Parts: sequence; C-alpha cells; structure tokens
Amino acid sequence: MIRMSLRQFRTQAFVGVVLLVLAAIYLVRLGVDIRAVRDPSQLPNRYAQTMLFLAAGAGLVPAFLGAFWGAPLLARELENGTHRLVWNQSVPRRRWLAIKLAVLGLAGMAVAGTLSALLTWAAAPVDQATDDRFSALLFGARSIVPIGYAAFALTLGAVTGLLVRRTLPAMAIVFLTVIATQFAVPNLVRPHYLPAERVTVSMTADVVNRARSLGSITGGPVVGGLEVPDAWVTDTSKLLTRDGRPLSDDAFDACFSNAPKTGATGTFGDTAACLGRLDLHVDIAYQPNRRFWPFQWVELALYLGASALLAAVGLWRVQRRVS
Repeated sequence: MIRMSLRQFRTQAFVGVVLLVLAAIYLVRLGVDIRAVRDPSQLPNRYAQTMLFLAAGAGLVPAFLGAFWGAPLLARELENGTHRLVWNQSVPRRRWLAIKLAVLGLAGMAVAGTLSALLTWAAAPVDQATDDRFSALLFGARSIVPIGYAAFALTLGAVTGLLVRRTLPAMAIVFLTVIATQFAVPNLVRPHYLPAERVTVSMTADVVNRARSLGSITGGPVVGGLEVPDAWVTDTSKLLTRDGRPLSDDAFDACFSNAPKTGATGTFGDTAACLGRLDLHVDIAYQPNRRFWPFQWVELALYLGASALLAAVGLWRVQRRVS
C-alpha cells in the first residue's frame, strides 16, 4: 500500500522537487549576495521589498500544496472509482486513507520545511537589521510554522476531496480556504497566543508626527502606525484625554481640519501641534520580539492540531459514509 501510494504520487513529487531545487538555487545565491553587503544598515533599503515579495510567495505555497497535492489525492480516486479496486483487495479503508495522508503529509512538510529553512537563512541578515520578523507576512514564512501550514493545507485538501468527491471544486475550495485562514490567523488569533504587554504613550506633537496615519475612514480620533521598540504592536486605543475618555470627534476634527496655523513642521504639521496641546495619550498593547519562538511553537501546534482533527474526520467519514 505504501509503495502504491508512492507510485501514484511520483509525478507531483517530481514537479515539487524540481521547483524546490530551483528555489534553493535562487535563495542560496540571494543569501550570498546579502552577506556580501558590508554595511548592514543598507540591507533594509536594498532588500526589504524582496523579502516581502518572497514572504508573499512562500505564503502561497501551502495553498498550492493543498489544492494541487491534497485535493486530488482522494477526489480523483472517488471520481474514477479506482478506490473500489483497493478496497476489494481486503485493504481496510482507514488504513488506505491513513497511508495516503502520511505519505502526502510527510512529503509536503519536507518541502515546506526545506523552503522555509532556505528562506530563513537567506533573509537572516535583513531580519536582524529590520528586527521585524513579527509582521504578518514575514512571520509565516520563517522558521517552523510553514511546516504546520503545509500539514494543515494537505490534510484539508484530502478531506475536502473526500467530502466533495470532485477534483476541481475541491481544489478551488481548498485554495480559497487556506488563503482565508492565513489572513485570519495573523489578525484575529496570533495576537492572543500570550497575554499582551501594555504601555501608555503621551501624544506629544513629536509622537503624533511619528505615526503613520491619523483618523479612521469615518474620521474618528485614532492614530495608526505607532511603534514600540523591539516589539510587535497588536492594538492601539483611540486618542484618550487626561481622564481616560476618548477624544470627541468634534475636538479631533477641529485639529485635523482646522488647526491653527503655527508653521509647525513634521508629517502632520499644525495638526500634530494642535493635538499635542490637548494632553492626550494612547494605550498600546504589544508582544515583545523575544516571544518570536514561543509564538512559532504555539502556531505550529495550532496547525498540527487542526490537521489531526481533520484527519480524524476523514478517517471517520471514509469508514462510515463513503461507498
């Protein structure tokens, strides 16, 4: 049964190995070029965009694995009826499914782990210079969590194919689901792996000018893009007055749209000077960068746990419902 699964998987495995070798050649060359830069302070300007592009590409790998390796694994056999041949040879259904999941899962995890190791090595000097590994894209493309992503995507693909029984619809469902999961987890789940640390920041004119944005889509009194050294900012409160109440929309709009002309300089100029005179502050929740590895392990466990649950659903379904 293992040999049969390997033979059925040989075409996908060959394509995966070829693409992995090409990626390895590029990443090794990139890593050598990065390490040839003598001034580390120049690395962010020269390679930051490249790192984001590579991280986005790495983020698509689990979706492709789930769609092109996982979804057809069972859906194609059920479509063609070839599963009956195996079952009629006294191969238990659960064993049949378990072996297929094991072969596929180990192969996919090996590909994702190797690609992640190469990218992590190539990007290490840039990551050290920017100290920004907690960003949504970069965190998911580094170290060990891509292994969990691959396991989840492949198991999801196989189980979806088992339930849908049609290859193309299963591929589309899996691809979109993996992408949606990779968007939801960094924004809704990851910030809460460990209790956030908090700090209160006085909103002087200088601090306001260091922000990336002022105001929300509706014009609310919010500030965006404030940073805490060596940390990932997960939440920033609205602008608060001295007594802890949110600044009123009217007071914010008075500074944002009709600030007195003082000739102040900086990103927000007179608006920053006006807000700075109101004795405002914000409460910031953040995760220190020293928690990078604990977060990696937590997220890996999260995805492996989800993979185990999906596999259990598949084993139950194939025994009781699939004919």
